[in-house]
Amino acid sequence: MQHLFDTTGLNQQTALSILSDTLHGLDDGELFLEWTSSENFLLDDGRLKNASTDITQGFGMRGVLGEASSYAHSNEFSEAALKRAAETVRAVNYGQSPSQADTHAPLGTNKQLYMQDNPLEAVATKQKIATLRAIDTYLRDKDTRVRQVSASLAGEVQHVTILRADGQMISDIRPLVRLNVSVVVEKDGRLESGSSGAGGRVLYADYLQESNWQRQADEALRQALVNLEARPAPAGEMPVVLGPGWCGVLLHEAVGHGLEGDFNRKGTSTFSGRVGEQVTSKGITIVDNGTIPDRRGSLNVDDEGTPTGETVLIEDGILKGYMQDRMNARLMGVPATGNGRRESYAHRPMPRMTNTYMQAGSHSRDEMIASVKRGLYATHFSGGQVDITSGDFVFNASEAYMIEDGKITTPVKGATLIGNGPVAMQKVRMIGSDMALDEGIGTCGKGGQSVPVGVGQPSLLIDPITVGGTATA
Repeated sequence: MQHLFDTTGLNQQTALSILSDTLHGLDDGELFLEWTSSENFLLDDGRLKNASTDITQGFGMRGVLGEASSYAHSNEFSEAALKRAAETVRAVNYGQSPSQADTHAPLGTNKQLYMQDNPLEAVATKQKIATLRAIDTYLRDKDTRVRQVSASLAGEVQHVTILRADGQMISDIRPLVRLNVSVVVEKDGRLESGSSGAGGRVLYADYLQESNWQRQADEALRQALVNLEARPAPAGEMPVVLGPGWCGVLLHEAVGHGLEGDFNRKGTSTFSGRVGEQVTSKGITIVDNGTIPDRRGSLNVDDEGTPTGETVLIEDGILKGYMQDRMNARLMGVPATGNGRRESYAHRPMPRMTNTYMQAGSHSRDEMIASVKRGLYATHFSGGQVDITSGDFVFNASEAYMIEDGKITTPVKGATLIGNGPVAMQKVRMIGSDMALDEGIGTCGKGGQSVPVGVGQPSLLIDPITVGGTATA
């Protein structure tokens, strides 16, 4: 595979010499080189509102000593820039001592989870714009209640090369594309919206096929029309059934972040020091898996050069371990799990999720619904907040229905789920056999950095949970 020293003009041996001198006596570190080309097309109300391309390039140099790290970055590929960065990185050595923990280089890998091609060049720009216009026309022709349509295509290809002080060099080429559709409908003066999207580490071709973009357009319209009929959600404690797939975003936020290595090493997670304990209901198994082909959160190697893997975090309700980058793994005396990720060359890596999901159980969704006298069925979330230290969360349901006498009835809007992640996982009464991953739209924020991720889960019955609503008595 081509590495960035071939294209940036930076001399590999010079870079290695500077890096080796800089990291001498430290526990760890690396030189991370990146070149990313990206594009975005947005059609709004029949007009092309945005057509942009961008190139991001640069390097980041990191030194790690004990639990301290220093980092310097530049968008200039030159020997002078490397030397300036090295002066900053050496600062970590002032007054510090090595941790004495063993530091091993990442293992090599030949796996290829996605095509090493450039999605930006695979399809002509005019075809991408024509697809967006077709989506607009399709939705307006399909339903006279449609008032506004927005459709966007975004793509990028990221080249990374990671150089270590011992001369080990790891490179990866990462494609990523995404299609989004949103629609606003009107009935009797009431406006409501719906949205849908899909993406992954593939080329554009999948999403430019009529059957695929129509599926996303149909889903956005369906959600909007459901919201037109929704009434204000009630409030109170009640059983909640969560749908499969995208509802895994609640699992990601309320549980997943609490299983990242840095929070647990520092003792700030509600899961800290609890390996071997039962932390959820029996039957719950949660994994982080960065090796699923073509998925948005998948990587051949993480941003430290460690191959990604399938990490069992919770098995049958028992906490088995955490997601680790190299520094936190070394300090905790465990192997790195391939979860060291960074937004770009301008950011230092930290432990982050890839594709995090709950494995399937044995119950059907119909069985769950039938067991509920009065409760809520939530199928989509639009956002929320989580306190990592306590696990407390608030999530907004963008599509939800009442369950009455064991049947799904009226759609409701304004429902929020309020609770505590670990506590909610202790209240899971049924786990569905319908595990699904999301369509490929997840982006995770942490420490000011955003990275693409995947989420997933089967249908779940949680009994009970606090529902916040807007219905008046």
